[in-house]
Amino acid sequence: MARNSDRNSQAAQQALAAFMELPWKARAAVAVLAAFAGLVLLGVNCARDRQQAPAPHDSGTFPEGSKTVLLCHWNMENLFDDVDDKRRQVDEEYDAWFINKPEDRAAKYHKLAAWLLKQNGGIGPDVIVGNEIESHRAAELLQQALNAGLPADAAKYDQVVMKELDAGRHIAPCVISRYPLSGGRLLGSRRRILEVTVTVNGKNLSLVASHWTSQLTDKGTGKEGTGRDGYAHAIYDEYLAEHRADPRVDFLVCGDFNDTPESDSVAKTLHVVADPKLVTPDANPPVLLGLLSGKSPEEFGTHYYSRPLIYDHIVVSPGLLDTTGWGCVVDSVQVPTEGLIRAGSKGRRPWRFGSASDNAVGRGYSDHFPVMVTLKVAP
Repeated sequence: MARNSDRNSQAAQQALAAFMELPWKARAAVAVLAAFAGLVLLGVNCARDRQQAPAPHDSGTFPEGSKTVLLCHWNMENLFDDVDDKRRQVDEEYDAWFINKPEDRAAKYHKLAAWLLKQNGGIGPDVIVGNEIESHRAAELLQQALNAGLPADAAKYDQVVMKELDAGRHIAPCVISRYPLSGGRLLGSRRRILEVTVTVNGKNLSLVASHWTSQLTDKGTGKEGTGRDGYAHAIYDEYLAEHRADPRVDFLVCGDFNDTPESDSVAKTLHVVADPKLVTPDANPPVLLGLLSGKSPEEFGTHYYSRPLIYDHIVVSPGLLDTTGWGCVVDSVQVPTEGLIRAGSKGRRPWRFGSASDNAVGRGYSDHFPVMVTLKVAP
């Protein structure tokens, strides 16, 4: 070791002596090249360090003792109850069907509950947002089907929030949860936008569940503030109000938007972006992160109409990108399809349950795939 050190010292001294014998212009050029090489090496090391550093939204960055909450949104395709309500023509087909054929009604609820209870280690998602739910009674029937299939030691779903309304059709969102829900209210009397507060570890999450106007009745060419654009305005206005009170508010929007991530209603009116780095508490104007924005419909499509489409979304505020209160494990978002595509079907096409006139032998689940994401709640 000592001989190697001596040889290195002698080599360094010889190199220095040779350098000093060079003309001054040559010495200057060598110094510039050496400084440039040092900067390049520093940049390479910094880039390597960034690659090796944990992702900013990796679940490992959350405080020890954080609780994990699995959230699922699913458009459940005409989930009607067991009461003959004499609905208007647009809904009477489903209302009467589930009364006249209780076996079909039972099959629908059983299929949905059985698939959901395969998730999250066999206990189902902790918070379930359902769309196309006819009534509070329908939400309760699904709650009952879920609880009936749970393992004996699993926490029950004891929370249901649903606000019925007729906005063209008598269907609306509901929230079913094993964690406390409070403050359920509609954002506007004629829009399917339900806001509830979910409380875990004493921390509150503002959860907005929505089902925007269909592409059949809104072609996206109407005036500002109508149709899907009106839904986006109503939700964004609510977010702005909560953001003004607390720029780090934990605010999550999910639902069937009936529009793609790049559509004007989603990207411009609701201010949804794909890049987490843009989603900061001080962004002006405030923006939200779309967990499916920027993703391929071939891999994350939730609906099918001539081709896979991303119509169902989960959108989060900057408050969910930190590790205090509620947090979102961004990379955990998924659109599961296992068991939800008919055997032999070509492409990413949901296996729908259908209507009364469809082939009863071939009934599936829904004409949409669910969207799920893992959330964390600090102790």
